[in-house]
Amino acid sequence: MRHTLPLRRTLTAVLTTTLLAGGVLLGQTVTAEPAAAARMTCNIEKLRADAHKERNRAAQLRRLGARTEANRAVARADALERRAQQCHDADNNNRPPLWK
Repeated sequence: MRHTLPLRRTLTAVLTTTLLAGGVLLGQTVTAEPAAAARMTCNIEKLRADAHKERNRAAQLRRLGARTEANRAVARADALERRAQQCHDADNNNRPPLWK
């Protein structure tokens, strides 16, 4: 039985150290501000205005016969509209966290 006493002490010390370190890390992650919670601002009106300008540019390019560039302008306009809608949805649908 004498050979189990040092092993028991070693395992107890390692377990205690691990639990303390885990508790400290857990405490830091709970109190830290999540990266995703950082406030991101969007100017929805500017995004929509830029999309409108891109659509006008696409129409002009299409009249001039530059179909490829017109398609790219329409794709950029769609992306800007999608981004504006995402910002609008994020502003209206997000609830604050329970602890605030």
